[in-house]
Amino acid sequence: MESFFFNITDASYKRTNILRNKKEHIRRVDISNGSISLEDNITQKIYKIESNSINLFASSRQNLSIQINQNEKTEMFILFIADFILKRYLSLNKNEIINILYEKIQKELSLELIDKRPTDALSLYIIDKILASKSDEYMNSIKCEHNVLEFLIHRLSLIDMIDNQELSSDEICISKSAKDILLRSFTNPPSIEVLAHLCGTNETKLKSTFKKVHKTTIYTYIQKLRLEKANLLLKEQFLNVGQIAKEVGYKHQGHFSKLFFEHFGVYPKDLLKK
Repeated sequence: MESFFFNITDASYKRTNILRNKKEHIRRVDISNGSISLEDNITQKIYKIESNSINLFASSRQNLSIQINQNEKTEMFILFIADFILKRYLSLNKNEIINILYEKIQKELSLELIDKRPTDALSLYIIDKILASKSDEYMNSIKCEHNVLEFLIHRLSLIDMIDNQELSSDEICISKSAKDILLRSFTNPPSIEVLAHLCGTNETKLKSTFKKVHKTTIYTYIQKLRLEKANLLLKEQFLNVGQIAKEVGYKHQGHFSKLFFEHFGVYPKDLLKK
């Protein structure tokens, strides 16, 4: 397979097709100069990408390759983000995910899997916008990069970053227990009182510890889990918006749609159209 390289051209944006002479092809989107190429040739470690999943990798190297089974029909979307793109958006908070990723790839990092999750409706919606960019469209480079950043924001927001160095063993234990319980029961979660009892602590300590660890309240975290589950259900397109709202724990479709828009910036009905 041909390697992936950003072309040094007079255009800041370029899209090309690879393997056009075969039944399958790869559409490559270049939004900046520099070179990047995706088995890890240093450690010889192979990451198997499962179907219907999105994987986030970090690497400071360029000698990576992708292997595809020629007997299988394969459809992939591969996006490379250079370190100088991340550098633009570094935060004063060193524990923010963008800072952590940037620091990782400044070191001699061969290849590391950062996150792996099922493909969701919003990700497909944004990918469609990226691929639909036309080379002759007005201000196309800005629009394409905007969509790429939208995709990056969405995927990084799904990752829970916890700095264990600032936490006591008791805080880690309480927050982990609470999170595990909520992951299993977010559509019909226990009350704070019951949750505290299940975690072996009191309500005040549970709420303060959870917010310290996860940087959000228990209520907001439950809402986040519900909306992320809804986003996955929308991708399957088996249920309508009202049914999905009830499936994730909301009685009223209108309230669910409002929360979904506030969280993702798009209404669930628009994702269901895709």
